Amino acid sequence: MTASTKEFQNKWMVLVAIGVGTFMTALDGSVVNTILPVINAVFHQKIASVEWIVTIYLLVLSALLLSFGRLGDMRGNKSIYVYGFVIFVIGSALCGLSPNVQYLIAFRALQATGGAMLMANSPAILTKNFPAAQRGQALGLQAAMTYLGLTVGPSLGGWLTDTLGWRSVFYVNVPIGILAIILSMRFIPQDRPAKIQGRFDFAGALLFMAGLVALLIALNQGYILGWTSLPIIGLFGLAAVCLIAFLRLEMTSTSPMLDLSLFKNRGFSAAVASAITNYICIYTIIFLMPFYLIQGRQFSPSQAGLLLTAQPITMAIIAPLAGTLSDRIGIRLLTTIGMALLGLGLYFLSRLGAGSSFEEIMLALSVSGLGTGIFISPNTSGLMGSAPRSRQGIASGVLATARNFGMAIGVGLAGAMFTTLMAQSAASGQQNLYSSLSITFLVTSAIALGGTFISFSRPNTNNGTIHQSQPTQ
Repeated sequence: MTASTKEFQNKWMVLVAIGVGTFMTALDGSVVNTILPVINAVFHQKIASVEWIVTIYLLVLSALLLSFGRLGDMRGNKSIYVYGFVIFVIGSALCGLSPNVQYLIAFRALQATGGAMLMANSPAILTKNFPAAQRGQALGLQAAMTYLGLTVGPSLGGWLTDTLGWRSVFYVNVPIGILAIILSMRFIPQDRPAKIQGRFDFAGALLFMAGLVALLIALNQGYILGWTSLPIIGLFGLAAVCLIAFLRLEMTSTSPMLDLSLFKNRGFSAAVASAITNYICIYTIIFLMPFYLIQGRQFSPSQAGLLLTAQPITMAIIAPLAGTLSDRIGIRLLTTIGMALLGLGLYFLSRLGAGSSFEEIMLALSVSGLGTGIFISPNTSGLMGSAPRSRQGIASGVLATARNFGMAIGVGLAGAMFTTLMAQSAASGQQNLYSSLSITFLVTSAIALGGTFISFSRPNTNNGTIHQSQPTQ
């Protein structure tokens, strides 16, 4: 076997190892969102309480991603990645054992800690092991594994819930996680940490976590406590103080956690901003559609899960093609078209009602999935290609933070609008639910339109020319 053949095989086995982990985390996310109405009924909780099962996961992820991305640069991406799997598997098992919603929320926080270690380092591992000319292809295939997990998740979650109960959807992560740990230890090369001077920026990490958590809690609880209430105003004030102090510290620190010079690159900044808007839209759909299907239309979890596969299965087909195409024609056209189609899909979702057919529901979800599949891989490739090799870990952390920040805002915004609109209506019954969903999806469609303009404003670069000083393998 020649050296080039061995290198070829090694890099694709790295992709397999990363892909299994990506599949697992995507499977977990889609499964949990699908069964929220079931958990809500089992524990007799309000929507606002059950929402924390998703929100706490996103809060912890968003707060820790930059820190674990930085640690990956300093200590090696592989070691942080493998330890993340161990924590994720333990957290999943404990979630399945939870006796009530409060324990479930706490164990979801532990699970999210492991998830942050995985998400902050997986794009960096792929970027280091694939040449620039194949970066879009590799990241597109990783995205396909994400969408495969999202595709399998709703159907598998519905089937498991109907046959074995909701706890089984957490236990399914255990065997998949063990397989991923074995593959990662066997095939991912032990990378050498970048030669970075200084120590880990603990002060910056704490300020960032405090500010982001305060902001997300304020967004999540604003419609419950009142947007002008003293606790919410205090949380927004705390978030502003902490995040401003964080930015000032990073500008003067000799070893900052976040290298702000990355944002001087217009392509990097546009990729981050458009990623946030994209995931706000995606998670609005993921969070609200189960309530439309299960509570509004009275579908079983299995039926709802089957319908919800329309979006991710479209993503899984399109994402690798879009990633490969972006290696040839650049990223601006693809990301712009993708965001525009996502906005169109959200408009179609806003038109769904009590009499909408299966075909109409699947069409709306498929158009949303088509737009997201076209957008994600080129945007990720453009962001990673804009960062130098020594900052791949922190670039991965920024990308994952943008993603999960967008998810958290999406859940908070969707929950706030949906609950507020339901409460304001004097009428009761299903029509109230449908009109509230319609308005929420229309507002989110407008957000997607904003993301379309952001994507169009970026430079039309391809993966080989985004960062000329970055060495290729």
